[in-house]
Amino acid sequence: MRTPIMAGNWKMNCDNDEAWELASAIADEKGDVTGCEVVICPPATALVVVQAVLEGTNIGLGAQNIFWEEKGAYTGELSGPMLLSCGCQYVIIGHSERRGRFGAVADDFTPELQRVFGDTDASVNRKIKAALSYDLTPIVCVGELLSERQQGQTDEVVSGQVKAALAGVEADDAESIILAYEPVWAIGTGEVCDAEEANRVIGVIRATLAEITGEEIAEEIRILYGGSVKPANVAGLMAQPEIDGGLVGGASLQAESFCELIDAAAVSK
Repeated sequence: MRTPIMAGNWKMNCDNDEAWELASAIADEKGDVTGCEVVICPPATALVVVQAVLEGTNIGLGAQNIFWEEKGAYTGELSGPMLLSCGCQYVIIGHSERRGRFGAVADDFTPELQRVFGDTDASVNRKIKAALSYDLTPIVCVGELLSERQQGQTDEVVSGQVKAALAGVEADDAESIILAYEPVWAIGTGEVCDAEEANRVIGVIRATLAEITGEEIAEEIRILYGGSVKPANVAGLMAQPEIDGGLVGGASLQAESFCELIDAAAVSK
């Protein structure tokens, strides 16, 4: 039995006062949550603030990115030891907004900025290995562009991303990784992948994992859906057998809506 997870990705939102207020509201309602693993991933500036709020609760703390070196001349980057010192237990890796695979949500991003800002399959793989070496749980994102879906390439794209992400990762280490299927065209757009189709694609991801790790471990790895998850659609998503929770953007920025998602996940399996 895979324990469901609801992970809130706050992205570039919340100054420290706002982070304290939002984390406190969630912790007050769901600090002793059972039946669902809950993770909050605030911006790096608020990690220590949110850590203080979450202390003594059942809610985990995650970062939104990691660099693979321990220290050095890497201006603006955060290493595994730095994240650990902030109390992090999880880290999001390979989100499409960092891969430069923005699709419909990037009208205000120039191609030049996408190239500078974007992760690659190779850097995602290095970041995963770094996170694992520091006992941080990676939440690894994969997903296709709208153009790739329209061309019938969804399965090929997500399977290829999973294989690249886990290249050289031992099967026993892979068991602790969390994957998130995030169709790029559904992130921040209000669009959501049909629940049955999301379940099918996550099945493709699990089958790919079975090729890499063996079926037994693949069945233990939790795979989330991300892409405009909200109270109105969460029940249908969580009813699907392959979907183990959500990586939530906008709906995690309101305590009431995020708590509704947590409740739906906790009773789903």
